[in-house]
Amino acid sequence: MTWSSETSGTQRHGVVQPDATSQEIYDGGMVVRREVLGDAHVDRANAKKDAFTEDFQDMITRIAWGGIWTRPGLPRQMRSAVTITAMVAHGHWEELAMHIRAAITNGLSRDEIKEILLQTAIYCGVPSANTAFKTAQQVFHEMDSAAMDSAATDTPATDTPATDTTPTHPTR
Repeated sequence: MTWSSETSGTQRHGVVQPDATSQEIYDGGMVVRREVLGDAHVDRANAKKDAFTEDFQDMITRIAWGGIWTRPGLPRQMRSAVTITAMVAHGHWEELAMHIRAAITNGLSRDEIKEILLQTAIYCGVPSANTAFKTAQQVFHEMDSAAMDSAATDTPATDTPATDTTPTHPTR
């Protein structure tokens, strides 16, 4: 059984098919985990694992990413919205920051994330939403700074000044 995110719509249970091996579920989960969180994040998590955390990393890759995130029943944007809400409800702020970045990767806009956070104010509480907005604001600031740094290093140096001095803003 070969897994790709493009074939998930035809599979009722994602990679967790009756004939799937544990390795196939892990591999399918790792594909989605890398697509959603990015290679750098997954590589850092894997580099930090040791004998104590190895089973946990294996479990979240197989069960959360292979068992749930590969299912075709919800688009990734909806899964991100649900996950953001759960992180706010439980006060998992570092995980919230990670999943806000993932939500952007999954195609949610900043305005959609704002609307999700406004919804959490009603159902999870205003203090939690307040912290969530601060967390999102910090994530967006970091993303904007990284984009500006990247744009600055990608700009070729010239001896002639640019004629257009209109400030540019990173894509939001």
